[in-house]
Amino acid sequence: MDSYVAWVTQNPLLSAAIQFAILGTLGEMISFSLVNKRVAMPCSGWQLIGKVFAWALLGVIIKYGFAGMKGFTQALIDHRLLPGFLSQGFGWAFAVSVLTNVFFGPQMMAFHRLEDNLILGQKGFAGITRAWWTLIWFWIPAHTVTFSLPTDFQIGLAALWGLVLGIIMGYSKNASKKLVPAPAN
Repeated sequence: MDSYVAWVTQNPLLSAAIQFAILGTLGEMISFSLVNKRVAMPCSGWQLIGKVFAWALLGVIIKYGFAGMKGFTQALIDHRLLPGFLSQGFGWAFAVSVLTNVFFGPQMMAFHRLEDNLILGQKGFAGITRAWWTLIWFWIPAHTVTFSLPTDFQIGLAALWGLVLGIIMGYSKNASKKLVPAPAN
């Protein structure tokens, strides 16, 4: 554990990039495999390399976003624009999580969708509404836990949450396919 803390402390952006590159890509691969009910690649090899780099960039953006949103939250508390009970403990973690997912999350997800579309040669933002809903039912609770931890563990857990969400989304897509009645002959 000490080695991990030393690594993320000494290499905050590189460690964020590597953790997201690995866990974000793995989450996509697991989700795709669950939907297709077999181990499968979500794209070509070159596109997968592009996705690894896209997740790495996203990790760096999220590292900056977390730092910025903590400062934003503290500024709101300092100016008495948020209640004082949000200045520490669970209240602090919840406030940072809500503000992060309301003010930073939607744009970050739109950027990530744009990255994905460029890599896959697609257009539009299909599925973005479903992704934005995850900010409420998944990311606010998940990041409340994340921001309850010491800073050195927050990016790693955020990347791990991405893997968890990939699994949840894979199962939910599979379940929704089962709910659709088969066409009548």
